[in-house]
Amino acid sequence: MSHYSRLAATAIDVPAADHERELAFWQAACGQPLEQDAQLPEYHGANWPGHDLLLLVQRLGSGQARVHLDIRTDDIEAEVTRLEKLGARRVQRVDYWWVLQDPAGLPFCVVPAPPGSLTDDNAQRWD
Repeated sequence: MSHYSRLAATAIDVPAADHERELAFWQAACGQPLEQDAQLPEYHGANWPGHDLLLLVQRLGSGQARVHLDIRTDDIEAEVTRLEKLGARRVQRVDYWWVLQDPAGLPFCVVPAPPGSLTDDNAQRWD
């Protein structure tokens, strides 16, 4: 069965002690507020003006600062399986998404897309 996926977000992961300073920096760098997510308060984000790519600043519970990408899909299991065949490795299921590692060991996430939001016009169809 076919499914869609697309690059959806760049996430800047920051230790809690540096979060406010990092958030202020990226808000100033982007020239717009990064709003706190009501359901996931450790995330602040906004779309880049003129783009549909989301910029997120994530407050980490632990770990070092890093950047990771999010892939949005209408079929989580199909997309994770497709990426595993390319060399990715499952690391952890978090709520309703997966954290994976690419072949070099870099983290990225596969997250669900709202139903009907991915189409031939804005995403890659995988058959």
